[in-house]
Amino acid sequence: MKNFDATRLPTILVVDDETGSQDAIRRTLDEDFNILTAGSADEARALMERQEPAVILCDQRMPGTSGVQFLKEVRERWPDVVRIVISGYTDSEDIIAGINDAGIYQYVLKPWMPDHLLDCVRGAVEARSLQLDMHRLHLELRTSTSVLRARTAEKQTTVKNTFDFARIIRVPGSPMDGVCELAARVARYDLSVLVLGESGSGKELLARAIHYTSPRAERVFVMENCAAISDNLLESELFGHKRGAFTGAYEDHIGIFQRADGGTVFLDEIGDTSFAFQVKLLRVLQEGEIRPVGATRAIPVNVRVIAATHRNLEQEVHAGRFRQDLYYRLAGMTLLMPPLRERSADIVPIAESLLAQASQEMGLPVRRFGPDAMAILITYPWPGNIRELRNEIYRAVALTLTENPQISAQAFSAKVLQGQSGAVTVADSTITVNGAPSGATLQERLEVLEAAILKETLLRLRWNKTHAAQELGLSRVGLRNKMLRLGLDKK
Repeated sequence: MKNFDATRLPTILVVDDETGSQDAIRRTLDEDFNILTAGSADEARALMERQEPAVILCDQRMPGTSGVQFLKEVRERWPDVVRIVISGYTDSEDIIAGINDAGIYQYVLKPWMPDHLLDCVRGAVEARSLQLDMHRLHLELRTSTSVLRARTAEKQTTVKNTFDFARIIRVPGSPMDGVCELAARVARYDLSVLVLGESGSGKELLARAIHYTSPRAERVFVMENCAAISDNLLESELFGHKRGAFTGAYEDHIGIFQRADGGTVFLDEIGDTSFAFQVKLLRVLQEGEIRPVGATRAIPVNVRVIAATHRNLEQEVHAGRFRQDLYYRLAGMTLLMPPLRERSADIVPIAESLLAQASQEMGLPVRRFGPDAMAILITYPWPGNIRELRNEIYRAVALTLTENPQISAQAFSAKVLQGQSGAVTVADSTITVNGAPSGATLQERLEVLEAAILKETLLRLRWNKTHAAQELGLSRVGLRNKMLRLGLDKK
């Protein structure tokens, strides 16, 4: 919902012959809207001749002219005004019969609830705004197609730049370099792609990059998590259904494959689907057509399928839990996403990007990680991968005081503090350095912490000793001596 401009409130016309009802509606709406009232259809016409409202709320039962009859006239003379009728249960049949003729946006039953009426009117104002936008775009299309094409091209370029392979954060020499290079080479061809990797490792981001660097980039990219819903609902969501196909199917539903015609469908967690569903999906991939649930004929579709799973599908095939023929259909090219623990050099730039993103979304000044937080970032194994890292960073930003520009280790969760494998544990304002001998002296603990900070800095700066020495306030000779003493002289 868009925010309403308090300096220019949308005008709402309330037509009701009862002043008590007018007052009740005014009290509900007057903080967000400019309210006009009329006690009859004639009075409303006179008002609308002078000022056209955004929305009209009209009571069904009025002397002389009913609400639906008046709204039919409004539709003819003021078609851009969104029309809402208020009625009791006994009027429902009359209103339903006249909904199409009057073009009624919604009808509200008495006794209405203030919150419901307010949401209804806000939705009507938003609908009018969208309708006017469409009219303006239509006018632009008629008068200057080049403007519209330029806007469309600009939007497509922005989306492509947002999701291309260069936006997958990594340092030179990262294990992701090979994955992205292979994905970029296969993106231009219409091969099915199977992306394997642990949950949270960024499989969806890779799939989007493949789509937006492919010839299908100007068409839609649609994703579905196959593990999130049951087989029956999944079939309906992907392939669609006809009205009456099953209980609750009150209207035709266009499935994801049909909506994505010409584009790409990303099927996440494909390894969690049942054998029965796998048969239906295989038929779609083989024949290039779908049959909505309850339909009597098939519909041809042209989509590229990118599938992903955290499971080892070859093992699933050998165990009899995944169809071999479907596996070969999906695995035109197989890409393996490395877990975050195998991308240790990428952790810091990813974390810093997430930190900037979190600060911006929360409306806070850009933060930085303190040395103890950095040590934990690079030594914790991150079993939940980038998704877990993101959650921890957003939590840390939320828990850090606004006036404090530095994220400390204390802002991380107990799970991360207790599960990290070689730096600092913080609890009850006491710092314990893991990796130090039992009963270690202060000097021994400081050396372990110093090693973690040096390692983090060298990793982040790609082992550039000159830059690392400058950042840490050391001479190059002093840095080299510390690296030798702490066993960090080799990468």
